[in-house]
Amino acid sequence: MPSLAAHIPEVPGSGIRRIYEIAAELDGVVSLGVGEPDVPIAPHIAAAARAAWDRDDTNYNPNGGILPLRRAIVDKLAAENAIPVEVEQVWVTIGATQAIHLAMQLVLGAGDEVLIPDPGYTIFTMNARMLDARPVPYSLTPERAFLPSIDELEALITPRTRMIIVNSPSNPLGAVFPREVLEQLLAFARRHDLWILSDEVYERFTWGEPHVSLAALDAETARRADGGGGVERVFSAFSFSKTYAMTGVRVGYLVTPPGLSATMRSMQEASISCVAMPDQFAALAAIQGEQSHVADAAAHYRANYRAAAQALTARGIHYLEPTGAFYLWVDVSHASEGDVAAWAERFLLHERVAVAPGSAFGRSGEGWIRLCLAATEPDLLAGIERLPAP
Repeated sequence: MPSLAAHIPEVPGSGIRRIYEIAAELDGVVSLGVGEPDVPIAPHIAAAARAAWDRDDTNYNPNGGILPLRRAIVDKLAAENAIPVEVEQVWVTIGATQAIHLAMQLVLGAGDEVLIPDPGYTIFTMNARMLDARPVPYSLTPERAFLPSIDELEALITPRTRMIIVNSPSNPLGAVFPREVLEQLLAFARRHDLWILSDEVYERFTWGEPHVSLAALDAETARRADGGGGVERVFSAFSFSKTYAMTGVRVGYLVTPPGLSATMRSMQEASISCVAMPDQFAALAAIQGEQSHVADAAAHYRANYRAAAQALTARGIHYLEPTGAFYLWVDVSHASEGDVAAWAERFLLHERVAVAPGSAFGRSGEGWIRLCLAATEPDLLAGIERLPAP
């Protein structure tokens, strides 16, 4: 039998998906492990998808996506993110997952290095390994309020460093990077001529600390430097999945610096050709329709946080107070015995509660778990009640 490419065995599995798959075989599981909104999709979004099927909008479409959706995204980016772009910089993708992979694929070759947050979303490392590149973690620790250290980043730079990935609001930490931290990261990338991949999937869910898009800061810096004002070095990944409870619809978008349209057309054609048209019409309805259901979802997640925080505090269990996303980063090091992945499996089997082990997000996650707040309050409190107290 022929062998696979030599670097493929180095692609790690997902510790989140392992818990998910075990839980799928069990009855009566309280599911707090997967980042899945528990609110229904808004009726006008579902109706738009049905209407597309009914009128047989099921053909091929441009590699970048249907023009009405791309134009709507351009308008949204200008109004909500302060990112000035043209239509040819917006590429509709199969979720932010494909957007992130595309950006990394454009930049990273075999042996190149990419700086990734630790803890950070699992696919950052997985994608790097798939491309035969080297993921280099930079730590986000409680001692620094889970914010990056520029001094540490400087020490990690080598001649092979090509990109830094920034995720704010953070999955799994729920941390939102303040504007001044993002400005420092942008200045760091400019000093070392790095690309930046900014994962902004949870942009609509922030608590107190406002969301700032790195591409907006990039454009500001360019405007001050040469009067141009365009995005220079930032790729931005966005998604409809979390904002609009459309995780299974699989629509996201990648925002690129200018001048890449010919390359992007080839990349899309070779990988997916295009995103399904009914899915894109659902996304168009989502972005152009009324947004009260998004605000309602945010209020639901925040109410769940308050209830969970009260329950954890009452039991003496330490956690990070989130400023965004819909997760709680919870310390179970008193019980996990140095192997939180194995502990999470035992906890699932014995207590019927699914949580994401922190080590799935990097070495710095050892001893922690991620709880998803997108659940019913009774399920959330039942899961917390079964956690071992110190």
